[in-house]
Amino acid sequence: MNKLIVIILSILVTTTLTFVGCSKGGGDTTPPPNPCASKTIVVTGTATAITTPTSSNGTISASATGSSGFTFSINGGAFQTSGTFTGLAVGSYTITAKDGDACTGSQIFSVTATPCPTITSSAVTTSTVKCESNTGTITVTASGSTGFTYNLNGGTFQASNTFASLASGIFSYGVRDANGCITTGNVTVSQAPAGPLFSAVKAVLAANCATPGCHSGATPQSGLNYTDDCTIVNGRLRIKARAVDASPSVMPPSGFIPALDRQKIVDWINAGGKHSN
Repeated sequence: MNKLIVIILSILVTTTLTFVGCSKGGGDTTPPPNPCASKTIVVTGTATAITTPTSSNGTISASATGSSGFTFSINGGAFQTSGTFTGLAVGSYTITAKDGDACTGSQIFSVTATPCPTITSSAVTTSTVKCESNTGTITVTASGSTGFTYNLNGGTFQASNTFASLASGIFSYGVRDANGCITTGNVTVSQAPAGPLFSAVKAVLAANCATPGCHSGATPQSGLNYTDDCTIVNGRLRIKARAVDASPSVMPPSGFIPALDRQKIVDWINAGGKHSN
């Protein structure tokens, strides 16, 4: 009986040891080694500044060390074999290098703009003439760079540095060089003062024609108020015809004004008959 018990126990122990041995062999879950753990990928390179403030021709040329078989991407984009990126505007860019094991390294590069030169400018004007159609002009000059174009009050840039047909007022001008660098300034176009010949004629009319009940007041004769500068300028030929030539009748009705005063009218008209003469 004792011998039978020993045999049974021996069988049970052997089976249990065999079972435990199989279970241990099938449960090994040790992870594979990380291929990137021993690598330090370093990205280096250079960034080239854009040539004008408004262009997008900057470049970044990058390379990497610490592994091999690199591809490169910019700002999380698609990877490419070249580490050179072109057509870049001013800004910061992240370049990432990836090797054959998908191990990566990155670096931030800044694309800047080439500094603008110091452009100096000035402007000269001619005054606009009262009672004429906007005769003022502005002429701009600039130095410190090349390839200048010019604009006025934020308008389109043009090759000519002169702006004409201007009324009186304050104007802003811009000067742009070939690289898009701009400087600005302000200039005032004034109204030309009354000229001495015009002033002499106006005084003659005031004494002889721009009198109450004639060419003055709220209801002047023939609607012509000779106290108004532009009425005098626009009616210069009629004034000469009446006051100098008596055609079709003399002005004033009382008779010819003195010869010296008639000559003042003739001299003014021969000089151009403008408010500024």
